Amino acid sequence: MDYKNLEVKTSKGIIILTINREKALNALNNQTMEELKDFFSKVAPRRKKAKGIIITGAGEKSFVAGADIKEFLALKNDGARKLSQRGQDIFFMIERFPKPVIAAVNGFALGGGCELAMACHMRVASEKARFGQPEVNLGIIPGYGGTQRLIQLIGKSKATELMMTGDMIGAAEAKELGLVNHVVEHGASVKKAKEIIEKIASKAPVAIAKVVECVNAHFDETQDGFAVEVDLFEACAETEDFKEGATAFVERRAANFTGN
Repeated sequence: MDYKNLEVKTSKGIIILTINREKALNALNNQTMEELKDFFSKVAPRRKKAKGIIITGAGEKSFVAGADIKEFLALKNDGARKLSQRGQDIFFMIERFPKPVIAAVNGFALGGGCELAMACHMRVASEKARFGQPEVNLGIIPGYGGTQRLIQLIGKSKATELMMTGDMIGAAEAKELGLVNHVVEHGASVKKAKEIIEKIASKAPVAIAKVVECVNAHFDETQDGFAVEVDLFEACAETEDFKEGATAFVERRAANFTGN
């Protein structure tokens, strides 16, 4: 698939995925969502040697400032249901990806943009970043998982307030609430995200993937997170990486993980 709205670059084994609709503040239109689906379902899984993925937005003003509202107005029959389900399915692909996916938020992360950032495993925010779920101003609610993930990250009370008022919050408050992991000076969010991925890349790849599975199992009502942990702990213990990691610890040397 030829991408019109996504820019994919690789820097020292780290994939930089940029939403490239700067004039539209990188809003998530249908084309962009289809490209995200293609990337995470087909392209990213084939990048076996990639250390991780950073998602960011083009320009300095916006990460992703919501969805394309004009497309919403054209919805008919069960179009809204299909739109919401597709968005959730795509963002689940991101959330379940077995390598670290970090949102580098360089400006507005509103509506679908905030939901995209929350689907990533971590968020690094520029000091000028702004977050919000302002959908009630349009007479709708978040539809790409925002009503659930915002509660998971910051708790029921504050999440309810933000979704009911449509208020935006700055990077400092977002960090205080637990919505973002780090706040950095403007223009440094990608750099910080790279540093985190480089640190993770020095660990055992299988174990990292299993951490993702266990964390997601905690929020999946169909799974017993503790039972999943037992199963995946056993799976890790059977890997060559576990033997290498334990041996390296005893021998007081750096481990050489191979992902096996």
